[in-house]
Amino acid sequence: MATYNLRRFSHPDGLKAIAEEHLIALLQPHAAFFNGRGVSLPPPGQADGLDYEGIVQVFMTPDSDTPKELADALYFIHEMATPEGMDELLHEVERNGIHLDGNPDPTPADVAVQVWLHDRDLLERKHAEQYLTRPRSFEYFQTETSPVPAFKNPTAKTLVALQDDLDDLFEKKKRGRGSRVFVYPKKDAIWFLVRHGEPYKREGSLEAGQSTSVFYRPEKHDVLVYEPSIGELRINAASKWEKDLYRRKFGLHLFGGEDFFPGTGKYTLEPLRTDGPAALVCTDVDGMEWVKLKEIHFFWGGSENEIEIRKASDVFAAFEARGRTLPAKSRIIRASFQVKFSDSKTPRTVTIRPSNIAQYTRDDDSAVVEEWLVKRGFIVTNRQEDHEGTVASMAGT
Repeated sequence: MATYNLRRFSHPDGLKAIAEEHLIALLQPHAAFFNGRGVSLPPPGQADGLDYEGIVQVFMTPDSDTPKELADALYFIHEMATPEGMDELLHEVERNGIHLDGNPDPTPADVAVQVWLHDRDLLERKHAEQYLTRPRSFEYFQTETSPVPAFKNPTAKTLVALQDDLDDLFEKKKRGRGSRVFVYPKKDAIWFLVRHGEPYKREGSLEAGQSTSVFYRPEKHDVLVYEPSIGELRINAASKWEKDLYRRKFGLHLFGGEDFFPGTGKYTLEPLRTDGPAALVCTDVDGMEWVKLKEIHFFWGGSENEIEIRKASDVFAAFEARGRTLPAKSRIIRASFQVKFSDSKTPRTVTIRPSNIAQYTRDDDSAVVEEWLVKRGFIVTNRQEDHEGTVASMAGT
């Protein structure tokens, strides 16, 4: 990934967006590397004669001697050198008492470089934070420990131990080491962002008119959210093994046991069968006006793994019009609801898949919808009967 990052600065204009004195300060620790590639850097405070074309040529022809720290610096600076990134960084600069050069009109790149030079971890943290709001689908795991223990923010030592533990499996899965866990305490929950590598990727490229290739490791960001009031961890990650890894290792390092978050289900769709249209009542939930079932999936199984999908603007009304009810024997493996929220003229969609997946059109719908799901019995809690938890767990697919 390091050599790939350098190619982002493939034109002198990209470097000239950074004030010369800041660019020299960024590059000077690697002066020996540039000298070896035929480019002399002027000493600090003497920007005259800065060889932009030569620096770009070095960046366009990386080799095994290219300093990883330099490549990483340019990557994060490039990513945060936007007007939005500058706004975020200026807020953190003021909050953390960091002093910039006093230029009344800095470019976003100027701000990003200075923050990197003052506090590399801060720039990486703000870069990672932008990934928190992107995921839409989470898998939920709720502790069976009662009462739920008080949450304590992890220390730096705890995070290092957690990262090392994650790296052991990431390395085994050919994702490499070097994961980072960022912690973002919020009002009602603690958000975690895990940055780690993906399998190596090779892409064709052209250098000086010649066909060659770029070999690098892409990075990936996974999001976890812990709600201390109910002892629940929700995870957004691509694969089953990643979710299992996070469930176990976050439980171990934050709460002392890999089984703190058992791999059992949270959601059940059985209220649709047992309660019918009454399961959609939402008059007792602030922020919701009405709910309609618009799609439901039944799993019949058999040698062909048959799945029946019923869709309608109102599934219950369609069934009633034909004198039908929901099948009594098939498993309900997915349901999509059309929800009219009080803050919007347009209904939005909520999709539930037992045992642990809830998908929202907007992330901020989750609190209102989950209140409704609890009241109608779609969420399996530790206080419900054991057979209900079994139903939700078995229904997962």
